[in-house]
Amino acid sequence: MRKPGPQKFSEDFRREAVRLVRESDKSVKALGAELGVSETTLRHWLRAIPAAKQTAPGRVLSLEEEVRRLKKENERLREEREILKKATAFFARGPR
Repeated sequence: MRKPGPQKFSEDFRREAVRLVRESDKSVKALGAELGVSETTLRHWLRAIPAAKQTAPGRVLSLEEEVRRLKKENERLREEREILKKATAFFARGPR
């Protein structure tokens, strides 16, 4: 029987695995077994992926609120632009 080739893990999976290792009280070996990744691979990812800056929960929340606000404003501006396009087309036709 042929040995399966190396598995491909997405970048998101790797980053999440590294985050779990750094934040968990479990050993790298135990987490690796849970995730289906070898201990050596997890240790390699730990060295390759830099530790993220820790942000305060309130700061993250305010950033999420800002994103929501900007998305809402973006949608409103798109609607206004569409209205102006229609108005321009209407007035460009001239009198009938």
